[in-house]
Amino acid sequence: MLLSDFHYDLPAERIAQEALADRAAARMLWLRRETGEFEDRQFRDFAELLRPEDLVVFNNTRVFPARLYGRRSGARAQPLSPRNPAARDFLHGQIEVLLTRQLSQAPNEWECLVRPGRKIGVGEVLFFGAGDELRAEVVARGEFGERRIRFAPTGDFFGVVERLGHVPLPPYIARQDRQADRERYQTVYAKELGSVAAPTAGLHFTPEVLSRLRERGIETAELTLHVGLGTFQPVRVERVEEHRLHREAYSIAEKAAQQINDALREKRRVVAIGTTSVRTLEAAVRTGSGRIPVASGETDLFIYPGFEFQVVGAMLTNFHLPESTLLMLVCAFAGREHVLRAYQHAVEQKYRFFSYGDCMLVE
Repeated sequence: MLLSDFHYDLPAERIAQEALADRAAARMLWLRRETGEFEDRQFRDFAELLRPEDLVVFNNTRVFPARLYGRRSGARAQPLSPRNPAARDFLHGQIEVLLTRQLSQAPNEWECLVRPGRKIGVGEVLFFGAGDELRAEVVARGEFGERRIRFAPTGDFFGVVERLGHVPLPPYIARQDRQADRERYQTVYAKELGSVAAPTAGLHFTPEVLSRLRERGIETAELTLHVGLGTFQPVRVERVEEHRLHREAYSIAEKAAQQINDALREKRRVVAIGTTSVRTLEAAVRTGSGRIPVASGETDLFIYPGFEFQVVGAMLTNFHLPESTLLMLVCAFAGREHVLRAYQHAVEQKYRFFSYGDCMLVE
């Protein structure tokens, strides 16, 4: 299977640069995977399109401001601020660090992406904040700008990061983050801190939509997958089967596991909100011999066409980048031809794409 099998043409103007003021005002393409038929709807219709016996599963991870701007050891001290992330404009030793996964708490070590990647070597010390409030040493080097860094002890690490960090908007949003993104690039049900990117299908939900699910008697459950590099890393090989995902942490509590197992036993449909929920469910069931275990762990499950789904019966998802692992997951669920035809329709009908864009209900 070739990477080019998952290409489609997308005009730049179709990439959403701003979030809608009303989360639930997004358009929603309703795709039936058995026939490939699709229909233009509004996200406000979501609850009405579900079955009363469905179980809807959300990823309750919470995004933290994981993008830090600082300077390298030996660089000239100066007031630091993000230049223009879209332009990758780094002057006088300024650096950008995107924290992607915490590896340990003591010592406080992280996987991250750094820019400029070629210049930051093992042993360098990185400083963040006007008074060098955070300090980290590069302890290992990987490919494509990946590094392992160890932070010096600080009293309230996440509190400092919350104050110094920037919302990690994806690079196709060609602007700096703003204060409003701290609320808007977060689901209304976010609880568990740890993601460097939002589970974007969930961005459309409002308290009113959640209330409508309850009014219809539709059961809901929550799990956690902290979005890291595994979700958004690009595919750099031509043969899809050769790609390997980075690991991401997940957890499923006892109540959620019971709800999901009950739904499976009763042959009720499990509706996953977002590809992160899909991956968590399908990874967990493979460790539990056909049942969802109460578990905390990590997964590098890569879902592409040919994958056999054991849990998910429908999914809500945003429109994803060409040749991305997320698009491959949706194609595995609904069929590549059906999905790419639906995407072409969305382009022609001027849907808004990617993180701040519109969505698809696939069943």
